[in-house]
Amino acid sequence: MGIENLFLGFQIAITPFNLFIAVVGILLGTIIGVLPGLGGANGVAILLPVTFTMPPTSAIILLTSIYWGALFGGAITSILFNIPGEPWSVATTFDGYPMARQGQGGQALTAAFTSSFIGAFFSIVLITLFAPLLAEIALKFGPPEFFAIQLLTFSSFVGLGGGNPLKSLVSILIGFILASVGLDIVTGQLRLTFGFTDLMKGFDFIIAVIGLFGIGEILLSVEEGLTFQGSKTGMNLRVVFDTWKVLPRYWRTFARGAFIGFWMGFKPGGATPASFMSYAFAKRFSKNADRFGKGELEGVVAPETAAHAAGVAAILPMITLGIPGSPTAAVMLGGLIIWGLQPGPLLFTEKPDFVWGLIASMYTGNVLGVLMVLAFVPFFAAILRIPFAILTPLIVVVCAIGSYAVHNSMIDIWYMLIFGVIGYVFKKLDYPLAPLVLALVLGDLAENALRQSLIMSQGSLAIFFNRPIAGLITAAAIFFFILPVITPWWRRLRGSPALASMPPEA
Repeated sequence: MGIENLFLGFQIAITPFNLFIAVVGILLGTIIGVLPGLGGANGVAILLPVTFTMPPTSAIILLTSIYWGALFGGAITSILFNIPGEPWSVATTFDGYPMARQGQGGQALTAAFTSSFIGAFFSIVLITLFAPLLAEIALKFGPPEFFAIQLLTFSSFVGLGGGNPLKSLVSILIGFILASVGLDIVTGQLRLTFGFTDLMKGFDFIIAVIGLFGIGEILLSVEEGLTFQGSKTGMNLRVVFDTWKVLPRYWRTFARGAFIGFWMGFKPGGATPASFMSYAFAKRFSKNADRFGKGELEGVVAPETAAHAAGVAAILPMITLGIPGSPTAAVMLGGLIIWGLQPGPLLFTEKPDFVWGLIASMYTGNVLGVLMVLAFVPFFAAILRIPFAILTPLIVVVCAIGSYAVHNSMIDIWYMLIFGVIGYVFKKLDYPLAPLVLALVLGDLAENALRQSLIMSQGSLAIFFNRPIAGLITAAAIFFFILPVITPWWRRLRGSPALASMPPEA
């Protein structure tokens, strides 16, 4: 029955009009993903009125294609300019941008796009096969489970991130402080605003990221004397094929990133933490862990695979439960209601042509997407040939436009500059930015889930342990938190004479 429905979906998805809609959507989405501050959710929201005159299936194909394009496009500025076009592409900057500076921008872009396709394809296959079962699992997630997942994300950076775990913890705490600025939605009290009304809405994540990474990197490059030279980047089809030859050696990273991404994708807000967590695990288990952050190809593969797997998986709770798994999915959910469709389990039986047309379009959309962006890789890489002294003012202007466009407010440009200075200081002091960004993104969600859980339990922390799923995840999070403490002890124990004299069977 599932195969028959999937064939029905392909008959709908590959009609000339729907294929044309998919191509247009991917092109628009790629542009949206490249522009910092716009984002997939805003792009889908802006173009949502265009779909009102379309059949629902064609409309959702257009919106999802914009989504896929934004997922692909977010990697472009992350790798070339260290400016994440999307929140989930932040982790891609850690190794993608150093590769571009070393003349390997083409390889980084090829690896990013290919990894994105593999992660997305993995999620699509699982959605096709296990949508009903996964919907039942998602129904068991409450506030305690959501908080446990987020706690696991933070702990993975402390325990698996490498480097100094104390500095990672400090970055997380600073991120929490920044995330708490503004109005407390539970009590209605203002926090850390210091009498400034502009701080009531808090700090927008996109503005913070643009400042921390974009402006911060520019300040650092200016201090170094504009040493960045992108003219060394050579790009042709041979580079694409040579990169493809190397990628199979990272099959474990692909598999791990795809599983992490899919698991975290069908819970709200999963793409960004999935990319960070996949990167942390890849660094932990890599033979070249010391190369991470300096231009390691595996550091591009891991976050892109997880982000796209999560991005696709976010569609699942939207169509099965009516619960959007991402901000973009939330906009799409509004589209379904406007088109007269009621999201939920009954959608599979009442509108099978819509559901399976959407699932089939995921296959065609991602194939079209990876082919289109790979075709434009030479163009993207050629941007690096522009002298950095000329490119710098252009990047600053793009950053300023992206920051201003978020709320159409001049104050956001000042926030961008302040975060730029913070990013510069962090890099000079060798403090990791990734944990700060992660806490800034998930701070509000984690706090709300924690407070809802404590309200449910009347203040008892036992709720995070006596619920099976939450208890298992919380235990894993605690283990990762204490891992930096027990690892040296374990290494000393393994190197002790008593242990070394024991037979191998012991």
